[in-house]
Amino acid sequence: MAITAQEVNKLRQSTGAGMMDCKKALTEAEGDFEKAVDILRKKGQKVSASRADRETKEGVVVTSVSADKSQGVLITLTCETDFVAKNEEFVAFANAILDLAVEKGAANKEEILALPYENITVGEKIIEMTGKIGEKIEISNFEVVKGEAVVPYIHSNGKLGVLVALNNVSGADVEEAGKDVAMQIAAMNPVAVDKDGVDASVVEREIAVGKEQALAEGKPEAMIEKIAMGKLNKFYKENTLLSQAFVKDSSKNISQYLDSVSKGLTVVDFKRIVIG
Repeated sequence: MAITAQEVNKLRQSTGAGMMDCKKALTEAEGDFEKAVDILRKKGQKVSASRADRETKEGVVVTSVSADKSQGVLITLTCETDFVAKNEEFVAFANAILDLAVEKGAANKEEILALPYENITVGEKIIEMTGKIGEKIEISNFEVVKGEAVVPYIHSNGKLGVLVALNNVSGADVEEAGKDVAMQIAAMNPVAVDKDGVDASVVEREIAVGKEQALAEGKPEAMIEKIAMGKLNKFYKENTLLSQAFVKDSSKNISQYLDSVSKGLTVVDFKRIVIG
């Protein structure tokens, strides 16, 4: 049967698929619009499956903070090329997923993928987008941070995002301080908020390395343990957020900087996600 240009355009507008793909789908479906949509979705599924082993090293980080600033959500939607990552439709899709996840209170990536999206699910829509764009697309990260005041930061390239949660706000305006700390996290990549948050395996490794270095330097056996602990404390100072020197004023560490903004102000949690 003859397929009109109007029918092709309607399917194209509805699915975002290419003109020739829409025409072929409508022809195969004998003009049945819904069947044509299903055919295009299946095409997407085939594309998705064929690219399952591809790496998604490009993409975009998007964040959302609740009106009362008590919760922040971060999502990364990743793809294969920078060209797609900068596409307006791709970025809009990432933000739409983020908004939906926040609205529905999703707790993990699996719940996000199961959420309804334009009469299908988010997971199915991702498959459709894969078919349309021709690249593997996936939600690579989903993070939720809670505190008295959560402040987000997205680096200018859109590929690095931070959420930082502050407590003991005491009614102070901490937006600027939160942004400063978030930028510190982006630049310095701390391993934890403080030494109590450092994984035990990391502590053991640092002590072992410290001992090996001391022995290699010919230090007395009786001093090895003390030297190793000194190196561990240096590690804490350089790699845990509250102990790090504040980038904007190295005369203070982050803990001291926050205390100068509002007495007792501190960081209770953060997430730093980078694509690539």
